[in-house]
Amino acid sequence: MVASHWAAASAQTPSRRRGAVLERAILEAALDQLGTVGWNGLTMEGVAAGAQTGKAAVYRRWPSKEDLVADALRSGLPDFETVPDLGSVRDDLLELCRRARDAMYSRPGFALRSVIHECDTVQAERFHAVIIKGVVEPTLKVLREVIHRGMERGEVRDDAANGYVFDAIPAMMMYRSKICASEWTDCELEEMIDQLMLPLLRPGKS
Repeated sequence: MVASHWAAASAQTPSRRRGAVLERAILEAALDQLGTVGWNGLTMEGVAAGAQTGKAAVYRRWPSKEDLVADALRSGLPDFETVPDLGSVRDDLLELCRRARDAMYSRPGFALRSVIHECDTVQAERFHAVIIKGVVEPTLKVLREVIHRGMERGEVRDDAANGYVFDAIPAMMMYRSKICASEWTDCELEEMIDQLMLPLLRPGKS
């Protein structure tokens, strides 16, 4: 009788997780919290509940909410390293924009936006390096390569590789997403490339 009771209780109790498995569950729970209740609503208790572990297990690994969120963002940010190579600067830029759009509306993307939009200046400084190293620098590196490749094909004028051009796509996408609540359909991305970027890049234009 005792044995059968113990077996039933064991079947209802999830196996104890440790090490990397538990840490992954906690980081995933933090991303979920950021995407649903945002930075201001995220608590260590809520993350622990989402990961089905104790609050002490979270605090042992991350002494503060900021530490936990920084690691969660690092673990969830998509890979921006692969450079599209579809044969034309238009197609490459369009593919890059689609990837950026999909990343913005992924779970890590919603998490990142909650941090950017809700943190005060002091809190945001804690995540500056994460955002720069994980998002801004990789995106600019890929964008530069796409534009330089366009120069080699004669599609892009030689003086187009400047900071204003590199800022145009990220600035537009963030502005339309945050201020206009645009989710950037494929048609809208095509219009941005055709009506904004290509006129900026074409040879003979100043």
